[in-house]
Amino acid sequence: KSTVNGGALDGGMLYPRESPSRELKELGGLWSFRADWSERRDAGFVEGWYKKPLSQSGPVIDMPVPASFNEITQDPKLRQYIGWVWYEKEVFPPARWLLRDPGTRVVLRVGSANYYSIVWVNGVQVTEHEGGHLPFEAEINQFLRDAPGEPCRITIAVNNTLTPHTLPPGTIHYMENESMYPKGYFVQDTQFDFFNYAGIHRPVLLYTTPLAYIDDITVTTDVMGSVGLVQYLVSVRGSPRYSLTLTLRDQDGVTVATGNGSAGEMKVVNPLLWWPYLMHERPGYLYYLKVDGTVSEDTYTQPVGIRTVQVTRNKFLINGKPFYFHGVNKHEDSDIRGKGLDWPLIMKDFNLLQWLGANSFRTSHYPYAEEIMELCDAYGIVVIDESPAVGMKDSMNFGNKSLQHHLIVMEELIRRDKNRPSVVMWSVANEPASSLPPAGYYFKTVIAHTKATDPTRPVTFITNTNYALDLGAPYVDVICVNSYFSWYHDPGHLEVIRLQLNSQFENWYQTHQKPIIQSEYGADAIAGLHMDPPLMFSEEYQAALLKEYHAVLDQKRKDYVIGELIWNFADFMTNQGTMRVLGNKKGIFTRQRQPKSAAFVLRERYWKLAEECRPLARPNYHDIGLPQTQASNCT
Repeated sequence: KSTVNGGALDGGMLYPRESPSRELKELGGLWSFRADWSERRDAGFVEGWYKKPLSQSGPVIDMPVPASFNEITQDPKLRQYIGWVWYEKEVFPPARWLLRDPGTRVVLRVGSANYYSIVWVNGVQVTEHEGGHLPFEAEINQFLRDAPGEPCRITIAVNNTLTPHTLPPGTIHYMENESMYPKGYFVQDTQFDFFNYAGIHRPVLLYTTPLAYIDDITVTTDVMGSVGLVQYLVSVRGSPRYSLTLTLRDQDGVTVATGNGSAGEMKVVNPLLWWPYLMHERPGYLYYLKVDGTVSEDTYTQPVGIRTVQVTRNKFLINGKPFYFHGVNKHEDSDIRGKGLDWPLIMKDFNLLQWLGANSFRTSHYPYAEEIMELCDAYGIVVIDESPAVGMKDSMNFGNKSLQHHLIVMEELIRRDKNRPSVVMWSVANEPASSLPPAGYYFKTVIAHTKATDPTRPVTFITNTNYALDLGAPYVDVICVNSYFSWYHDPGHLEVIRLQLNSQFENWYQTHQKPIIQSEYGADAIAGLHMDPPLMFSEEYQAALLKEYHAVLDQKRKDYVIGELIWNFADFMTNQGTMRVLGNKKGIFTRQRQPKSAAFVLRERYWKLAEECRPLARPNYHDIGLPQTQASNCT
């Protein structure tokens, strides 16, 4: 009961929102922390660290939550640590939560932790979860009432070990030559190009509901002429007897439609549709669906964007109008905090996206924080929502064990983001070895399951496999291709880009007859490094490479290319290696969010593209600092 058509998951995963019946208590701040340095990384379980305060079983340090633990201290071993780490915090739930009659349901929720988590409350295990980047929760009422007035001790053990069957996959490599490595020495090998930050990356909180509560809401929308259709499905738990009233309000608080019962359809006359940024003077318009349980007395408000998505042989349509993705690929990555949620950074990034004229991004290469997704809904930033399936390069990654986990991850992702108007397409993987024999059945199954779980959105995966060898491409709705001509291929030879890129597009389209997104392209540039004529790693080379790609994209977008996403929005950390100097430098912004020359090249291009593909109204160019020019219409 997780999605539009149901799935294996039990229960909903509504984003925590306060209401007259729901309270939130954030548990961010400093937690007690210890890494398990025992040879088998199992001392915490053998010695029962969860049974008593963590400080009583050994030394602890303070660790901020949310944040990656890797770069908080001066210990280089902790930065590279693989295994179990332990977090603990004592909190006092408000007494009123425990004294209400008939009672209050108290839920402990973790926004995400990488990668395997086990949670105890006062020494009793309440839940465990496999996989990072997605939320999990557990009811903890009974454990609080057992000790009223006493602090509630929350212990979370997190393991960042990756195996061939996790998402992302990895392997542990033991170095057995004791003349070169200490006894028991091992490293974690991965096949993805970003640093494997770990820890509790997103908010931990307590929230309350009545004992009979709204468990899940599913909203889908359509447009018929001048009428917006809002279909809803609501599930309630905790009582077999309940009734529901639903009220849909616009942003001025005016009621535009009402409904009753757990399922139905509302009609909104002359609705303000949800439009992407720069396609309308009011992008990201949201209505608010208030659901009231008249028996349970629970209330929850779900934002709703009325919009449609459709894919044809050569176009991507939003609200029936051709949409061209001119955006970026990102990472959740920054100095010190790693992948930890950071509001100042999030707001800086959204301001840069708007300055750039970007209308979209892909959540490369894992689901991003719900707080980021909330802003995408509100600002009209279109999202390709990607699972953590990156680095699938070995046949072991395509077996039944991997497949079973992959299906559950897609269900969890859809359960979390199904109601978001900003999410227009699911991506089930990035750059898998899709020419391997098992890949065809694997992706046929994953994509079919994703479509069955959510029939309202197209599905893709991002490929860098040869067009004639890709066994998964027949099953996607949109071809997403990564290529790095004159960088990883023919490095330094800008003159070959146009021929090679043109051939790439023609081969893919002739083979599959599906619209194509250039889902990655780019070059490393060291900020402040200049060379003319352009040479690799200079700002000039990065800018020149982009312009060569753009020349071909401008031709092919007249036919069947529907988007371009630069790699990458900002520089980001990777594993150490001879190919990387303090990380990947393909950002058009530095890791500190300062622009390189390529940022200005892309800004000029994206604003021109926005003018060409503006179906309804002129954006406010004065606010963004660009001159107004006569608009054309890409429709």
